[in-house]
Amino acid sequence: MSDSQPPNGTRPAGKDTGFIPGDDTWTQWRNIFSILTGKMSEEGREQFRVARDLRNEAADCKRCEDQRDYLLQWSPVIRYLSDNIRQLGGDLSSHNIYCRRCTNRKAGGFDPEYGILLCANEMKDQGHLEDTMAHEMVHAYDHLRFKVDWSNNLRHAACTEIRASSLSGECRWAREFFQRGQWKFTQQHQECVRRRAVLSVQARPTCKDKAHAEKVVNEVWDSCFRDTRPFDEIYR
Repeated sequence: MSDSQPPNGTRPAGKDTGFIPGDDTWTQWRNIFSILTGKMSEEGREQFRVARDLRNEAADCKRCEDQRDYLLQWSPVIRYLSDNIRQLGGDLSSHNIYCRRCTNRKAGGFDPEYGILLCANEMKDQGHLEDTMAHEMVHAYDHLRFKVDWSNNLRHAACTEIRASSLSGECRWAREFFQRGQWKFTQQHQECVRRRAVLSVQARPTCKDKAHAEKVVNEVWDSCFRDTRPFDEIYR
């Protein structure tokens, strides 16, 4: 047995994070109990998530693919975005919307060359998957319609992030209230869109810091938040 692989159900040498390696049911329950009682560190919780994601990778991807195909056929917002992308000369379907296990703790991404990535291990349910697909499809629409400069223009990036968060449904009141603990009753949608746009811009290599991201988002906010194309108004 390799020194780097401790026996099943034992703690590894070194820092005690509270996480116990092992795939047997008893070990999994011990880890869950440690999380619930606050005995597992943040590092340990991340190790637990990685182990869980590896263990469930095939099932997560299969569920993601089934839900993706269902949404492509039956979801009004996904079908509408697909039609509008097709009118601009693009094509997004099951052949370039990929379900994969991700390690960077985000829901998905868009690449102009390859299509859309859906992080199967991060999807909470079909509604979450639908919002994520819609978000990335707004990016695809913007890329075709407005010729977004993804690499160098932070104003372009901020604008498409504002539009994607606003139009996808991920900032609807119910999702913010029940899943993210944002309990305001006024300006909730705008605050959610702004918060998520700032975080996305801040993560880009050319952004200096949070203050820089906030400045860029503020510069384009009025025009980009009002722009609901291809919808007549904010859909959800």
